[in-house]
Amino acid sequence: MTSVEPTDLQRAADLLVGRVAHWTPARWTKPTSDAAGSRAERLHDLVQRIADATADVEGSPRRAVPRLDNDLALPDQLRVVVADALAAGADRSDVVADLTSAVRATAIALD
Repeated sequence: MTSVEPTDLQRAADLLVGRVAHWTPARWTKPTSDAAGSRAERLHDLVQRIADATADVEGSPRRAVPRLDNDLALPDQLRVVVADALAAGADRSDVVADLTSAVRATAIALD
């Protein structure tokens, strides 16, 4: 089994942001390839999952990440929650592996 490092999470998130940061509002409304809602909903779900994992690592209560009116902000929200997760010490291998897998699965679903 290969080890997953915090840099893997950062890299996966950076790749995903690079793919979607230029999307138009119309592109965000399209359904995901796995029919789990719109692309915007799927990315927001990922952002919330990362925020929840960060709260768990910090021992803080979970809080809802705002669903902003403008889907174009989603890549920035992803950048912020990944940075927060890594800064909070969410670098335990089990947490990093789970979040990296979630980012990669989301990237596939957004195709």
